[in-house]
Amino acid sequence: MFHSILSSLDGLVSWLQTLLYVDVVQPLLYQIGLMDYDEDTYDALYWVIVGVLEVLAMYAILRPLEAFRPAETWKDRKGVRVDVLYTWIVKLGILNLFFFFTFQPLFDSMQSWLRLHNVPNLEIDNLWPGVTTQPLVTFVIYLLILDLAGYWYHRLEHRIGIWWELHAVHHSQQKMSLWTDDRNHLLDDILQASFFACVALVIGVEPSQFVVLVAITNFMQSVQHANIRLHFGWLGDRIIVSPAFHRRHHAIGFGHEGTTYGCNFGVLFSFWDILFRSASFDRTVEPTGIRDQLAAPGVKPVHYGDGFIEQHWLAFKRIAARLSARRAGSSASDNSAAV
Repeated sequence: MFHSILSSLDGLVSWLQTLLYVDVVQPLLYQIGLMDYDEDTYDALYWVIVGVLEVLAMYAILRPLEAFRPAETWKDRKGVRVDVLYTWIVKLGILNLFFFFTFQPLFDSMQSWLRLHNVPNLEIDNLWPGVTTQPLVTFVIYLLILDLAGYWYHRLEHRIGIWWELHAVHHSQQKMSLWTDDRNHLLDDILQASFFACVALVIGVEPSQFVVLVAITNFMQSVQHANIRLHFGWLGDRIIVSPAFHRRHHAIGFGHEGTTYGCNFGVLFSFWDILFRSASFDRTVEPTGIRDQLAAPGVKPVHYGDGFIEQHWLAFKRIAARLSARRAGSSASDNSAAV
């Protein structure tokens, strides 16, 4: 059944892919003299269609829920608009697709070298013949491995200062909505895309499965960031990341400023946070953002930028300031040692 559902969805997207390519894209490539890229463009179109369908689905489902059961009520949605731009850039999936196929030749060469030297290959689906060879079981294993990798990737973003400055673009949103998930610095998106493409290739994920895995993950993260007062119950919240669980991660003073670099880092599954002692199930609706965005006596609030370009530029400035402070500290230590 699982395989037939995937096949049906794949058939729908493939039909749209061929229709758009033949009637729209190919004539355009011919007109502008880029027919040398027709095969790559055709392949990329599949991912673009999946992204468009995903955005339409998340808006149709989540926007009404935000209107009827909001976690927060705002006077206007002005601060949300820039996140829509981020969403269209990311959901079209060009970065993920590019890195997956960029690393494929390198991975194939590595696999050939391993076979030549009789090094056993990593075959997740053959771990338990008759069980892990089932498409649904294999898919779940891939999903768990990628989600565990995502948990640690996310947690390290909060632990490493320079990396945090990139991730801070995401956390600086004080009006979380269904669009907020994709509000990430493009350099961070590139790092994520290359990281997950490598993990997927190492564990043997097929390209068609990779598209589905990314689509599921993206959609669920849009649900988590939506401005919805929603949890999945005592048991559900301990399995899957809910909007209430993830909102705690974005809460000022709790999510990323806690005693051990924050809480609730899970991407899809919250049991990683339980396992690695970073879970908080407090459902209190707290303001979201970063502490230094708030004004304090004698302290000027930090501005993380209002527009797409400004947010990227200010992140680079914060990184430069960190590096400068680190060099200054190192020089001071060296001078003290010399004295």
